[in-house]
Amino acid sequence: MIVDPTARFSTLCIHAGQAPDEATGAIITPLYQTSTYVQEGLGRHKGHEYARTSNPTRAAIEANVAALEAGTAGFGWASGMAAINAVLSLLKPGDHVVVTDNTYGGTYRLFERVLRQTGLDFTYVDTSDVEATRAAFTDRTRMLFLETPTNPVLRLADIAALSAAAHAHGDVIVVVDNTFASPAVQQPLVLGADIVLHSTTKYLNGHSDSVGGMVVVTHAAHAEWLKFYQNAAGAILSAFDSWLILRGTKTLAVRMAAHNVNGQAIAEYLASHPKVPLVHYPGLPAHPQHALAQRQMRGYTGMVSFDAGTPARAQAVLEKVRLFALAESLGGVESLISHPATMTHASVPADRRAALGVTDSLVRLSVGIEDVDDLKADLEQALAAL
Repeated sequence: MIVDPTARFSTLCIHAGQAPDEATGAIITPLYQTSTYVQEGLGRHKGHEYARTSNPTRAAIEANVAALEAGTAGFGWASGMAAINAVLSLLKPGDHVVVTDNTYGGTYRLFERVLRQTGLDFTYVDTSDVEATRAAFTDRTRMLFLETPTNPVLRLADIAALSAAAHAHGDVIVVVDNTFASPAVQQPLVLGADIVLHSTTKYLNGHSDSVGGMVVVTHAAHAEWLKFYQNAAGAILSAFDSWLILRGTKTLAVRMAAHNVNGQAIAEYLASHPKVPLVHYPGLPAHPQHALAQRQMRGYTGMVSFDAGTPARAQAVLEKVRLFALAESLGGVESLISHPATMTHASVPADRRAALGVTDSLVRLSVGIEDVDDLKADLEQALAAL
């Protein structure tokens, strides 16, 4: 079975990187749960020598996500953070990185508490402002690291404009963390970025039963280094997680369509609720970058955040919901609710959180694909108790 690389997105979700098993004809890519491969003789093997270096199941999901992101090569990692760390290995001591200021707390922790010690320098800027981002570039800037939409206030970066600005500045690699959107909603490489990465734990897998990461590239030099680094550092995506994510991406198009519909409905419900003073969602006309979202995205995902007014009111909502589960993570078929200030962004200093809008009264929703009226009813009973 050969899939035309120009096939439409939902077709690529189901078929890219996968073919019926040659040994049995199985239509689902087998789980190659093996640590090594028998060789026919010295220097003679079937393309695989050791499972850290290569695994057919991992190769299938790497090819699948590379196709979904319109890239040339994909590399699977043990987590989203391992994927980010791998991308930063492209840099050298003394290099400077411009980063979206409202980036995920774990990314901030990695950059500030680990990678600064290796000699890298980071400047955090509001990347929704193209001019402010351009002004942050120095003669040492080698990477622009974007997160869009941001976690958790859903601010957007103009990927096309910022990629053009970075490339005009010189040898600046544009990296986009596309976890919050998925390639079903936006494709950063098509918009001019050089590298896109994901926590596959989230929308790509979609079933809350796997942890992993993925990096997709367009340039041969980046692919060559990451392939070497993947084998040398060894933080690979396991065969079983690869198999689970392959199952997830088959339904990515239909799942994201449902997340988009439910996310929009919940955002509109909250925006009209008298007890909710502020809602963050790119699909709302009141969002400051709604026009950019319409140009850059295909739907607005199931990620919604809102201010409950006070920390006590936020806690009450978090503890009174019944269908929304209080838990970290996002992007699964089931709805989750979380408190960024004490959960996903606890590693960010309090003053910095406050400046970014990650207040103690902020609540984040990952809206799943349940019946939206049930989700509204759950929120309604929680808000009614305030």
